[in-house]
Amino acid sequence: MLNLVGSYECKLDDKGRLPLPMALRKQIAAFADEGFVLKRSVFQPCLELYPMSRWNKLMEKINKLNPFQARRNEFVRRFNAGVKLVDVDGNGRIQISKDLLAFAGMEKEVVVYGALDIIEIWDKDKYEASVNNQDIDFAAFTEEVMGNMDFNDLS
Repeated sequence: MLNLVGSYECKLDDKGRLPLPMALRKQIAAFADEGFVLKRSVFQPCLELYPMSRWNKLMEKINKLNPFQARRNEFVRRFNAGVKLVDVDGNGRIQISKDLLAFAGMEKEVVVYGALDIIEIWDKDKYEASVNNQDIDFAAFTEEVMGNMDFNDLS
């Protein structure tokens, strides 16, 4: 299982190209040749960069949904809205389309971080607001999400 690590501040150029940090490029080097899928996040105002192998596994699950249910079709349409195939160019950059930049509200300063097996790309101010949200008691939130897990066997 892929576990991408780190958060990095980066700058978009005037053409919407995002240079991926070297530490992140090293982590994705083994599968960079297969390409990536860039899409809108479902829950946050950010973008998600999926390695193609991870995207294909997700699509296998979605393809099992019944195509004769209207809600499934609406879900697929919305889930795939704005999806783009992207590659890392020779200079370590990915191209972000104007529609995806607009969705995420990105102009120049961005944060790129490894979110387990995908990469999230955020407008820097929105990222900071999200991780520093004072409305969330992070200790209580952590206990709610992680409190019932068994950490005795981490192998």
